[in-house]
Amino acid sequence: MEQYKKEFIDFMVECEVLKFGSFTLKSGRQSPFFMNAGAYVTGSQLFRLGKFYAQAIHDNFGDDFDVFFGPAYKGIPLAVVTAVAYSELYGKEVKYCSDRKEAKDHGADKGGLLGYNIKDGDRVVIIEDVTTSGKSIEETYPKIKAQETVPGGIKIVGEIVSLNRMEKAPDTNKAALDVISEKYGFPAKAIVSMSDVIDALYTNGDKKIITDEIKTQIDAYYKQYGAK
Repeated sequence: MEQYKKEFIDFMVECEVLKFGSFTLKSGRQSPFFMNAGAYVTGSQLFRLGKFYAQAIHDNFGDDFDVFFGPAYKGIPLAVVTAVAYSELYGKEVKYCSDRKEAKDHGADKGGLLGYNIKDGDRVVIIEDVTTSGKSIEETYPKIKAQETVPGGIKIVGEIVSLNRMEKAPDTNKAALDVISEKYGFPAKAIVSMSDVIDALYTNGDKKIITDEIKTQIDAYYKQYGAK
């Protein structure tokens, strides 16, 4: 496992973004772990977070893109801090763009987008926190493609999330990231997967965060909800 991935896992635990216990998810599933990117609240945390995203994007997609698109609301700060970090780490200026939940009808920046207005010729990386069902991309994808004036004018290079939960999306045995890739035709990746987390904190860890008891609960959860 790459060093930045190990550091990111420790970082999520340190910031109490990744927790273990018993949590009821939006889907109604009872999960032994939970990730909440809204728990990154300080400047130093957000700056470090941006660097982890930048490293993962560079690792997965290289440098062939122009824009980071962060879906409202949690994706907005993610796109901003990643653009800052990418400039520092790799010397490449990347624009940021987000959607508005409600279009602005006045001022020089009126419209449905915040930040840079994407257009034909742009190459976009979508940045999100986590996806369990893949539903969010159903709103994001049309908003990006609506900015085209010709079919295929805007290229979506890929999508990156913090954590691949590795559980099956609704109505399928496939993981949400795999469903996205197959449906939309671009790679959907994560900084780390739950397999990486278990490897770092349990298999090769001190078992203080993921104890034997929690590992048993995780195994049972994946037996029921794990993607094939």
